[in-house]
Amino acid sequence: MTERGQLVLIAAVVIAVAMVPITLAYLQLGYDDDVESASEVTDPEGDAHRVLLRAVHAASVDVPGAYDWANRSAAVDSVRSDLAPRIESVETGLLDSGIARQVEYNQTAAAEWVRTNCPSGPDRQFGACDADRGIVVQNRANRTHVLRVALDLETTTDRRESSVTWVLDAW
Repeated sequence: MTERGQLVLIAAVVIAVAMVPITLAYLQLGYDDDVESASEVTDPEGDAHRVLLRAVHAASVDVPGAYDWANRSAAVDSVRSDLAPRIESVETGLLDSGIARQVEYNQTAAAEWVRTNCPSGPDRQFGACDADRGIVVQNRANRTHVLRVALDLETTTDRRESSVTWVLDAW
C-alpha cells in the first residue's frame, strides 16, 4: 500500500472514531423537532368530556324514582354528590403528565339552557324546569328529572390554557 493510501485510511479511521461520540450523544438526546409535548399529543378536553358525560348519565338515572318535585333540591344534592368523585378524577387524572384541569358548575349556562329550551305556558308537555346550582331539573308527573348539567372546564398544559363550557345531556 502506498503512503497516500495509508494516509486516506488513517483519516477515515479518525473521522469514524470522532463520529462515535457524536452519534451516541444524538441518540441519547432523541431530538426531533416534529415531536410534540405530551400535553399537545393528548386530548385533555375530549377525555374529560367523555368521562363527565358518562358520569352525568350515571348520576341522574335513578333520580326520578327517588325524588318528587318538592324535593328537587335534594335531587340536585344527590347528583352533585355522585359527580364529585368523577370530577375529582378528571381534575387529578393527568397531573403526572403536566396537565391541570379544573371543573366547576356553571349556573349561568344552566339558566340560559332553561330559558331557551324549556317551553312555558299552558301547552307544554311537561312541568316547569329549574336550574339549581348548575343542574337543570324538570317536573314530570311530580317527579324530578335531571335534564342537563352545566360545567366549565379549565385546562392548563405546559404550552396552553383553555376554557370550555358544556351543558351535558343527562339521558
